[in-house]
Amino acid sequence: MNELAQALNNSIKEDNEFVYTMLSQLGKEMFYPKGILSQSAEAGKKAHRFNATIGIATENNQPMHFQHIQDMFGDRVAPKDLFPYAPPQGKEELRNAWKQKILADSPNLNEEIVGTPVVTNALTHGLSIVADLFVDEGTPIILPDHYWGNYNITFKVRRGATVTTYPLFNEANGFNVDGLKEAIQSQKSAGKVVVLLNFPNNPTGYTPLESEAQEIAAVLKEAAEDGLNVIALIDDAYFGLFYEDSIKESIFSLLADAHPRILAIKVDGATKENYVWGFRVGFITYASKSAAIRNALEQKTKGIIRGTISSGSHPSQSIILQSLQSEEFKVEKQQKFELMKSRAVKTKEVLANEEYKKYWTYYPFNSGYFMCLKLNNINAEELRVHLLDKYGVGTISNNSTDLRIAFSCVEEDDIAELFDLIAKGAADLQK
Repeated sequence: MNELAQALNNSIKEDNEFVYTMLSQLGKEMFYPKGILSQSAEAGKKAHRFNATIGIATENNQPMHFQHIQDMFGDRVAPKDLFPYAPPQGKEELRNAWKQKILADSPNLNEEIVGTPVVTNALTHGLSIVADLFVDEGTPIILPDHYWGNYNITFKVRRGATVTTYPLFNEANGFNVDGLKEAIQSQKSAGKVVVLLNFPNNPTGYTPLESEAQEIAAVLKEAAEDGLNVIALIDDAYFGLFYEDSIKESIFSLLADAHPRILAIKVDGATKENYVWGFRVGFITYASKSAAIRNALEQKTKGIIRGTISSGSHPSQSIILQSLQSEEFKVEKQQKFELMKSRAVKTKEVLANEEYKKYWTYYPFNSGYFMCLKLNNINAEELRVHLLDKYGVGTISNNSTDLRIAFSCVEEDDIAELFDLIAKGAADLQK
């Protein structure tokens, strides 16, 4: 094993051996090399005469570039913030700005135990890094039965995780805390589990109530007290889009310092929160009382980034940073929130139509981009195809019974027509 990896492992073990045992074999072997980038960073601070280190070209004391590309940005973004490589961990100003955003969004989060976010190429990349660092063949990952299908590729196909599911909703149409507890206990012999919590949930659009969130945290803490190492992976892709009575902070706040055997990891990003899907800017944030552990995990994360994509998009990071610092950010974010909320409210109003009960019920939703219909004696994939072919309506079939509707991309005035057409399609198939 590389001596740098061993040094990181030792620093983790010295402060919390449970966290060390959570690492995958790849995670234990990972490190950030003292290679070209670290030497270039040192030269950037000290080479006052000439800096002939990193593999870019310069001209007139700035990064060489095509003027027609710079003209697209004008003087809003300087060449130094567009054309050079960003650091593997991301622009330091952006990392610090996103940390301050996390702390502002979750006032109950203890700043002293939260690391500085590492920039990723959006959410999926962040999740895959966590999978690389903590998942070996056979590692159990606990998911609700309603989950984003890409988790299968990220955790099961790529890393060989064993997926264990539990019903997301209980009989009272609330979060199924007992089901989560049973799923975790069923994997107790494994020694460690990854519990993935995605709120607002994709595909159902459900976020737990405050009381439910407290119960979820208690279940994870109980498992830790029983000797199970728990990687609490928080997928906050749709964070902030909370329309009704639910938690308004990330559940990361409740888990960040819950128990020495619980490692809380928050994966989030500007992607969906700030409506910049194509910019591909996400973040991984680790929580630990130990600064040494936070540093070691960030170094291992940097190592994976260096060994895969090398670094993220510099223009995207610069634009997101300017956006976060702008006076318009909070105003426009609130405007878009109100627009999204109005679509969710309208969707519930339309779904109250008694006629629709012949064709479906729907799962609880109070947040996010989506909601899901549970069809009555109609195959969801057949209905999806029929709606496309006959009515020109696009939906997503999650399984044989569930149809996901993204109200996020339907104008409020069109929502009633959308569900009328879905009902017509359902009626066609029931004949």
